[in-house]
Amino acid sequence: MGYFRELPNIEYKSPLANKISNKSYIQAKNLFRRMKIRDDLQSVFTVFNKYIIKDGARPDTVAEELYGKSTLDWVLLISAGIINVQNEWPLYSKELYDYCVEKYRLENVNDVHHYETKEIKDSQGKLILPAGKSVDSNFSITYYDNGTLITPTLSSTVIGVSNYEYETLENEKKRTIYVLRTEYLQQFLTDMRNEMIYKKSSQYVTDKLIKT
Repeated sequence: MGYFRELPNIEYKSPLANKISNKSYIQAKNLFRRMKIRDDLQSVFTVFNKYIIKDGARPDTVAEELYGKSTLDWVLLISAGIINVQNEWPLYSKELYDYCVEKYRLENVNDVHHYETKEIKDSQGKLILPAGKSVDSNFSITYYDNGTLITPTLSSTVIGVSNYEYETLENEKKRTIYVLRTEYLQQFLTDMRNEMIYKKSSQYVTDKLIKT
């Protein structure tokens, strides 16, 4: 990921057993220098485009598609607010199935995870029960329709959602992200690189290096 090339460096005392002396230092990337999109810009739709992640797409392939460089995958992830790619990026179909088998075991993949309501309307089209509400397996409802008390059957009121269906729905929610529009890319890179420059301090060595 090209992101790490953008990070400034930090020197700290070596913790290694084979260090030459107590004055031995190790240089590494300053991972604490993390950047994010300003909160007040997250709701500005002129800065971002809605994007649907296709099955099998990776951050680097999407970055190549949008920005012309796979190494700008970190820009994509920052603008989408994704920190943990493993948990926040959608799995492709084979990965999702393998994940379900590992999590629930093969024999339990199609077991009921939870129950949800089905949509019910009266004869006038008035909504009585919205769909998709999590309920107990024995949930029931009664209502009046033109003066008649109606008690729908359990099968017309509740539906079971399997473990695999549940994980598939959760995975699909991750497909919709908002990405930085290409016309703002260079400004973003410039601002980000300026923020990565160290200011003068007791730890200052160069614009890209401090010593602690």
